[in-house]
Amino acid sequence: MSAKWYLGTGAQNDVVINTSIHLARNLKTCPFPARLNLPEKLKVNAIIKNAADTVEGYTFNYAEMKTLSQAEVVSLAERHLVSPEFASSRDGRALLLTDDESVSVMLNEEDHIRLQVMYAGFALDEAYRTASAIEKELSSKLDFAFDDRLGYLTQDPTALGTGMKASVVLHLPALVSTSQITKLITTVSKLGLSLRGSYGEGAAAKGDLFRLSNTITLGISERAAIENLKSIALQIAAQERSARDEMFKAAVTEDRIYRAYGVLKYARLIDTNEFMDLISLVRLGAVKGIINMDCAQIEALMIHMQPATISLSVDRPLDRIERDKLRAKLVRENL
Repeated sequence: MSAKWYLGTGAQNDVVINTSIHLARNLKTCPFPARLNLPEKLKVNAIIKNAADTVEGYTFNYAEMKTLSQAEVVSLAERHLVSPEFASSRDGRALLLTDDESVSVMLNEEDHIRLQVMYAGFALDEAYRTASAIEKELSSKLDFAFDDRLGYLTQDPTALGTGMKASVVLHLPALVSTSQITKLITTVSKLGLSLRGSYGEGAAAKGDLFRLSNTITLGISERAAIENLKSIALQIAAQERSARDEMFKAAVTEDRIYRAYGVLKYARLIDTNEFMDLISLVRLGAVKGIINMDCAQIEALMIHMQPATISLSVDRPLDRIERDKLRAKLVRENL
């Protein structure tokens, strides 16, 4: 089995956790998914699957969502391979996924095709090239709905045009700690971008992880949208590094990091929220060379310790206490 994409690190990894490119496409000859009945959705799935099977260099595993357990579906959402909305209603929906989970295709979410490419670190150009190459091969087999004036047609009017959403996930503990994050969220919204919690919403994001994404898709090229996102992401990363330098002038910062590491190393019960708060501090310490841990290992823990994903590791339902006990045990073993 291939190693998962998140087991590596990439450029700017002290701040930038990962990069993703989403492309929304619809078949020209079919109504949007909201207008399709179940047999029609299954037919669309089969058409797209057959096209995906011909994409050179990629092997996709295919799964009808209704065949998966609730824990399996929620785990997919926790790993950001499907959207929460996609996971909430499974009839007529399917997923195409590579072994390393770097490429996923949601079938019959808001649109017939929602192609996603994910890379570790700051890799917008690389992710875009991969997504574009796969989309080009699919378009050679499928006729996508396109208007000369509006661009690619999507069920959600706000995605008209490029149909592209580019994102980077940023680790911003210093900007959160110094209360700069709320102002930053407001500022980037004026620049055609959104900044929201990767786990959780607003300034209360779990693990201090924030997703920076483009919001404008109409009247702008894909390349221009990516360059705008790239520029703002680099500015935010610079602000975060500056805020970290200020944080570490206070002795309490190093103390908080070691206390977080100590709790994770010795606790017997840890819930998800506490784990994410503590691992955020440990990651900050690892980046600064205080804690001897690899960032890729920390990123993997952030994914594997989510509630549904941790339950899947033992292949049986767990109540909250059992899950918190298992999480603490697995974290201790990894530290």
